[in-house]
Amino acid sequence: VTSPCKILKCNSEFWAATSGSHHAGAEEAPEFCTALRAYAHCTRRTARTCRGDLAYHSAVHGIDDLMVQHNCSKDGPTSQPRLRTLPPGDSQERSDSPEICHYEKSFHKHSAAPNYTHCGLFGDPHLRTFTDTFQTCKVQGAWPLIDNNYLNVQVTNTPVLPGSSATATSKLTIIFKSFQECVDQKVYQAEMDELPAAFVDGSKNGGDKHGANSLKITEKVSGQHIEIQAKYIGTTIVVRQVGRYLTFAVRMPEEVVNAVEDRDSQGLYLCLRGCPLNQQIDFQTVRSAQATEGRARRKGPSLPAPPEAFTYETATAKCREKLPVEDLYFQSCVFDLLTTGDVNFMLAAYYAFEDVKVLHSNKDKLHLYERTRVLTPGNTAPMGTHPTLWVALLCLCWLCLL
Repeated sequence: VTSPCKILKCNSEFWAATSGSHHAGAEEAPEFCTALRAYAHCTRRTARTCRGDLAYHSAVHGIDDLMVQHNCSKDGPTSQPRLRTLPPGDSQERSDSPEICHYEKSFHKHSAAPNYTHCGLFGDPHLRTFTDTFQTCKVQGAWPLIDNNYLNVQVTNTPVLPGSSATATSKLTIIFKSFQECVDQKVYQAEMDELPAAFVDGSKNGGDKHGANSLKITEKVSGQHIEIQAKYIGTTIVVRQVGRYLTFAVRMPEEVVNAVEDRDSQGLYLCLRGCPLNQQIDFQTVRSAQATEGRARRKGPSLPAPPEAFTYETATAKCREKLPVEDLYFQSCVFDLLTTGDVNFMLAAYYAFEDVKVLHSNKDKLHLYERTRVLTPGNTAPMGTHPTLWVALLCLCWLCLL
């Protein structure tokens, strides 16, 4: 499903027109204003379909601010000349940022190094929380991944196939909140077939504040891989587009993860709380059914066949090409190939694990494996426990009582 709101296209065109910087020199002010008017015209064209889009409203406010800052008239030409790239001395990137805009220097000057945690979301979709819990979820629609005093992250998951409850991430919105003299509020938004290398206002750093360069976007692979460094909160975010869908990975200090005014108000914060129970998929049961049936197993009844038919054997063979260790990333790969038939989900699992290797601070916890299921009221014995052993244990208890 592709959103009719084309604000990301407007953002990209403005960014291309201003050659990587929205701070033009005095001699370039007319050209910058021309590009800015074209940007405003583009947002007006898509206003009706973007009414409820956060990135759209952020862009509109950003345009108004830039118009004032550069004394631009709202009337005039709207062609988009390409401005020259400014020399380093004229850019916003400053090497003398305040110490408070460097997390490790400011927050931990007199204490031990911070403990970093990792959260990731990929595939159909699979979630690794900050506490290294691994879940496979449905979570169709918009869901918050992170919500604390410094930033919010929201994902939108849409059906992979018509009529299927198999979902994947089609849209991602990240809001970096204004922070002291370091950064202005910035919004990043990506969606299917649109992975910008800039914030929605066209900038690539934290704005006009003195520590603006403590928040930066770097494009690693055009249209496929971007990285956001937020040094003022010690956070690194990686966003990828693999096939048609997005993956998300973050490295964040525990102190930032838990920085909320009211812990009880965090609610459904997936990276910390995990998916709600009614949104979780019993990964073990479904995978077991996949293996025995040798065909795709859906998360709902009477679902259409995937575009490519994988058997359990061909799916496991395909996943071993990129994921030789049979951990939960490997099992997720198999699950997704059987569920969707889309080989790009194999790459999503592969890149998710590559991001874990870079972002996770504990190299002993890179691989995750299934744990024995907890016995709850109404459940049978934990998986892996033989019924005969339970009978023997009961007999032993009776003998002890006698």
